[in-house]
Amino acid sequence: MTATMDTTTDQFLADLAQQLRVDSVRATSGAHSGHATSSMSAADLMSVLLARYFRYDFDWPDHPGNDHLIFSKGHASPLLYAMYKAAGVVTDEELMTFRTLGSRLEGHPTPRLPWVDVATGSLGQGLPIGVGVALTGRRLDKMPYRVWVLCGDSEMAEGSVWEAFEHAGYEKLGNLTVIVDVNRLGQRGPTRHEWDLDAYARRAEAFGWHTIEVDGHDIAAVDAAYAEAAGEEDRPTVILARTKKGRGVKAVEDQEGKHGKPVPDETEAIAELGGIRDLRVDVERPPAATAPRRAQGVHTRMPRYEMGEPVATRNAYGDALTAVGEVREDVVALDGEVADSTRSGVFAEKFPDRFFECYIAEQEMVATAVGMQVRGWTPYVSTFAAFLTRAHDFLRMASVSRAKLSVAGSHAGVAIGEDGPSQMALEDLAMFRSLHGSTVLYPCDAHQTGHLTAAMADLEGISYLRTSRGKMPVIYGPDEEFPVGGSKLLRASSDDVVTVVAAGVTVHEALKAADELAGEGIRVRVIDLYSVKPVDVATLREAADVTGCLLTVEDHHPEGGIGDAVFEAFGDGRPVPRLLRLAVSSMPGSATEAEQLEAAGIDASAIATAVRRQAAGHGTV
Repeated sequence: MTATMDTTTDQFLADLAQQLRVDSVRATSGAHSGHATSSMSAADLMSVLLARYFRYDFDWPDHPGNDHLIFSKGHASPLLYAMYKAAGVVTDEELMTFRTLGSRLEGHPTPRLPWVDVATGSLGQGLPIGVGVALTGRRLDKMPYRVWVLCGDSEMAEGSVWEAFEHAGYEKLGNLTVIVDVNRLGQRGPTRHEWDLDAYARRAEAFGWHTIEVDGHDIAAVDAAYAEAAGEEDRPTVILARTKKGRGVKAVEDQEGKHGKPVPDETEAIAELGGIRDLRVDVERPPAATAPRRAQGVHTRMPRYEMGEPVATRNAYGDALTAVGEVREDVVALDGEVADSTRSGVFAEKFPDRFFECYIAEQEMVATAVGMQVRGWTPYVSTFAAFLTRAHDFLRMASVSRAKLSVAGSHAGVAIGEDGPSQMALEDLAMFRSLHGSTVLYPCDAHQTGHLTAAMADLEGISYLRTSRGKMPVIYGPDEEFPVGGSKLLRASSDDVVTVVAAGVTVHEALKAADELAGEGIRVRVIDLYSVKPVDVATLREAADVTGCLLTVEDHHPEGGIGDAVFEAFGDGRPVPRLLRLAVSSMPGSATEAEQLEAAGIDASAIATAVRRQAAGHGTV
């Protein structure tokens, strides 16, 4: 069938839906893998959206007025790629490269395709990110584009989905429409609520959403639902569509055990769906629009502090973030209801229109930031470092999305003191180091914090700044430079017997120990490893050549932190020096900062003892 028929009719939309099903069948059968049935259930929904409501310039993916379509049910990627074929931007030949080496058409969509905003596939993330894009349209861009999110009913069990429902309802995001493909079946069997659309509607309505229940295979009803959603200005809309998984092919329609598999007989299925078609959709382009201008100064003047002045690095972060915001109008800040502690509240007071309170919903907070950077904003995300573990999957997927995020985690390590272990981030360095393409920074004084905070605005990928609760003396001048990937050599001589490698709070403990040992005639080299990833390989190797022994000291668990970062600097076949570690190996309790550092064995006394043992030839810590 060709595209000679009247494209304005419901019959065309029905035929287009069948084409989307056929192409989903063909792509998955050709790949011998993939989610055919999950794609087939939503084909009618996407046919109507693509042909009548979606406004997008495929020749200009960054058009400021483009709508945004996010497949939260990313496993239905064959349907998305079939839509791109219908829009004329993916050829049939490319469609048949689905899931093959080197293809842009991956098993789950990623921004390797210019029309894909974010990677999806870890269920429960597309809607939270869509909320971020819609919020950006309303409060930052002030543009009339709409955000459309296709969800599956299985992911309605995810807590992150309901964080998103509440956030969108609270913000009254009338520019957001969610289409839930309620096809009743999950991966291993029926979903929790199966076809009980009212169960979903009651929950959504409780969060302030407009709800529409519809037969997802009735073209006219779906069209009416979209028109109704477009008329809502002050409430987000969820369209709850009752569908059948594997729609149109008897061998798989509404059948358990068919998830994530091609249809059993491709030829038979295509015939049952009416054969191969080559319909084309001339997707409506958005009206002419101009992206908002955002000033980006070339130089940020950082706050200045007196040498020796006690300043918490979290305080310096708040001051620096505000200074960056003075010259960069693209910078926005998000916090999880702890802005008074992370000090991002300083930015909030200065720039309330660019500050976003996400409350205690860390998954939605990170997702919102991902949505904002889709639109070209530069988000800084702040909360207690320990609470970022809740959002790890969102950070992991943000790296797959090639997202640009600046994340600040405060109250790190045992040094927070009396609050106890539930508030102590002792895994965060490992978590962020493990993210693809990430940068991990851990400053020890106020000026260093300021420079690194400013540098994050220009870094690609996910960058993480670890800040501390307690005050620490300023040891660097305001004009000192701190390049990412560098370090600072704070003590050095030709007689050094050990190199102590520290970062953050342990830098000050290392300096105390070095001064104490110098009085005993024991020379120690001290490196401030403020850039934990990328690490300063050259300085570490030089220190190893001179001293033959590196002692790492960190307010973090021994796994995945500074000790491992240093070890990896010698991973190319180069001889590895003697490596000793001091880290938090026991479970802390509540105590003062000094007591915590002593109990963990990472204070100046513990460092000095370890060095003495090494100097005396004991060889163990």
